[in-house]
Amino acid sequence: MVEIAPMAVSAADLKLGTEPVEAAGVRLSIAADLVRYSLRARDPAVLEGVLGRDVPKRIGDTDAGIACLGPDEWYVVLPDNFDLPRGEGLAVSVVDVSSRALGLVLEGPGALAVLCSGCPLDLARMGVGRATRTVFETVEIVIWRESETRWHVEVWRSFATWLWHAFLAAMHGAK
Repeated sequence: MVEIAPMAVSAADLKLGTEPVEAAGVRLSIAADLVRYSLRARDPAVLEGVLGRDVPKRIGDTDAGIACLGPDEWYVVLPDNFDLPRGEGLAVSVVDVSSRALGLVLEGPGALAVLCSGCPLDLARMGVGRATRTVFETVEIVIWRESETRWHVEVWRSFATWLWHAFLAAMHGAK
């Protein structure tokens, strides 16, 4: 049985898990190494030229690691060896945010209950293949619903350890 540390006052009291943890029908793990980009473009066609592929244009839609988070904002999560063009002359802002964020994966029949325990959105109504920026308690996250029972959660590294422990606490309280 996994022992859950109480929520700590000091971040030094918390450690980010490295091995998957299972409880209450949920498996929590760290996502594979990925590169992350924040992209801004007024014209999606310009962004498509940079990426060399179609991009989702409706807010909340996702496709192959690309999430449309706003009318001119995309969050891109790609395999670790992928590099996007950057530099002057592009009509798109490309910012590598790989060092800023990491991904956690919640999967299993209890994953939705764990997420709903700290998120104000009605995630049960969020369709597969959708993404949104929201909060878990007070921490900003980006959530992808990858399947009916699998969720990918992007979080800033400075909050990742806290979120890991918050998910663990919710997993042990979930029914």
